[in-house]
Parts: sequence; structure tokens; C-alpha cells
Amino acid sequence: MLILKTLARNGEMHGYEIATSIEKLSEEVLQVEEGSLYPALQRMLIKGWVVAEWGVTAGNRRARYYRITATGKKQLEMELSRYKRVMQAIGRVIQPA
Repeated sequence: MLILKTLARNGEMHGYEIATSIEKLSEEVLQVEEGSLYPALQRMLIKGWVVAEWGVTAGNRRARYYRITATGKKQLEMELSRYKRVMQAIGRVIQPA
């Protein structure tokens, strides 16, 4: 969900940019490890949630750039809806009426 949201917000990004964006926006609470990020991106490619193209970074390095697809945007909406339901349920357990 966080990867898809980051791509929806920022457009095309390479993996390191995705990871640093999530870390920065979470004020360093969420750390995105390469061992989790790249397998997740590969699964998203297979599912058609993102597409990727090889390009060159500002530092002149070869990198794969990812972009969310229409299918990925629909998946993001579903994930956000599920997230909101879970957060409401947790809130009801923590602070019952």
C-alpha cells in the first residue's frame, strides 16, 4: 500500500527514491529495506499494478523506474479502504464506546 501510494503521489520513481520518500514522510519511523522493497515491486510488476523502465539517475547510474498503472490505482483504493476499516476496528477495541 505504501509503495503504491508513494508512486501515485510522486509519479515515476526508482526503488531508492521510493524507499527514501516513505522514510522521510514517516519521519524515519518506517524503514524500507532493499530485501523487502524489490521483491514487493517485482510482485507488483507481475500483478500489473506497476510498470517499469530502465533509465539513468541524476547521479548517472542505471536504475529501474516504476510507475503505477490504472490497475494499481484500483488496488490502492482497495488497500486504503481495507486499512481504514482495520484502523476503525482497532480504535473500537482500544476505546470501546
